[in-house]
Amino acid sequence: MEEKDLDKAQEQKKGETGEEKAEQKKRSWLRELLSFVEIFVAAFILAQVMVHFVLINAEVPSESMESLIEPGDRLFGFRLAYAFEEPERYDIVIFRYPVDESQNFIKRIIGLPGEVVEIRSGKIYIDGSDIPLEESYLPEEWTDDNDGYVFDVPNDCYLMLGDNRNISLDARFWASQAIQDGLAEDMEQAEKYTYVNEDQILGRAIFKYYPKIQMLD
Repeated sequence: MEEKDLDKAQEQKKGETGEEKAEQKKRSWLRELLSFVEIFVAAFILAQVMVHFVLINAEVPSESMESLIEPGDRLFGFRLAYAFEEPERYDIVIFRYPVDESQNFIKRIIGLPGEVVEIRSGKIYIDGSDIPLEESYLPEEWTDDNDGYVFDVPNDCYLMLGDNRNISLDARFWASQAIQDGLAEDMEQAEKYTYVNEDQILGRAIFKYYPKIQMLD
């Protein structure tokens, strides 16, 4: 082979090698891009599963659960908390507001299914007991709307009250609110709005993550 032909062959080989390197580089970039897309899609699906089936992300707008939960606090609730066990007294739960299920409320469970709950002079008595519930979590003395209430909790329902009882919109007032909103004509019809059905409970509040991290017991 003449020297001229040899040089031409070498140049052609170098060109082919350069094209192969460029093609390999392109393929490597595409693999990295596809890998990133796969990670992003997997993370998005996982986030959707967590939000819709595992966790509830909530921001608290009111003062009804002070001082444990303040306005503006952000927290997570666990949707599966009651998948294998029943809600217990004192649990802090997120639920659909019986009077308007488009709203989510957060309160504390006070009355369990089938119990008779009485409020007398700022104390709560269960099933005629002479000993009131211990409620060390109340932020201040309970003075407003603290007497004369008797709740006969249905078997599939729970009675919810806020911790900050002097301002909390809770079970004491929901029947009246239902009448005001035109959902019932009288207190007898409105009584069902007083209680939270087990199907309306979305999950148990477990911890705050903003403005600070704190477990909710």
